[in-house]
Amino acid sequence: MAGPVIRLENVARLYRLGDEEVQALRGVSLSFYPGDMLSVMGPSGSGKSTLMNILGCLDRPTSGSYWLDGEEVGQLKDSRLAAIRNRKIGFVFQTFNLLARTTALANCELPLIYSGMGQRERRERATAALAQVGLGERMHHRPNELSGGQQQRVAIARALINRPAIILADEPTGNLDSKSGVEILRLLQQLNQQQGITVLIVTHDPFVARHTQRIVRVHDGQVVGDDAVAQPLVAGEAVRPSDAALAATV
Repeated sequence: MAGPVIRLENVARLYRLGDEEVQALRGVSLSFYPGDMLSVMGPSGSGKSTLMNILGCLDRPTSGSYWLDGEEVGQLKDSRLAAIRNRKIGFVFQTFNLLARTTALANCELPLIYSGMGQRERRERATAALAQVGLGERMHHRPNELSGGQQQRVAIARALINRPAIILADEPTGNLDSKSGVEILRLLQQLNQQQGITVLIVTHDPFVARHTQRIVRVHDGQVVGDDAVAQPLVAGEAVRPSDAALAATV
């Protein structure tokens, strides 16, 4: 079995707010493997967003170790973290984070501009990424000319542009209607199953979590559960169960 693509050992994150200390994470130890599709669940203030920021190299642990693809990255300088983040991790956010006056194609190209890639190759890669998410015919449309689900597909195409090993998705269906949300879950499952991309979804929604293979539950900065999902839902093939029924399974 391949080694973990992500390994956290006793990671803590302490914030100081004036004279007050807030312990956002308290000794978290986790391993995620290549090809995993998992979700992180927890109530507001549980530490799941802090955990995602550390996993995405947007923040550093106060103590403990974070290994990404075999490299200890927890205490690296900002410039080195940015380089690793741009090369190895794709981000998908609830609010899409697209530039409003820029086409889908240009939005996808942005990470490649920062990496210094030439215009022709940027355009080819962005075109291919949009085609991959089913937006080959909408690449010249701006965000206000696209539905919410289509905007999230642009965001996923942008996350794929650097061919990352990992996609971190923060409430990726949170601003979408049910039909569009299922389409996005289907796309993430396909990327995981067909390309072997490790997908981590931060969510409060048990229905979303049941589409992953593993659910990590966080509470008060600690991991309180880490369970395999016996039969993950297949997006588009399951009618949404009641919240009570889902809660019983997670």
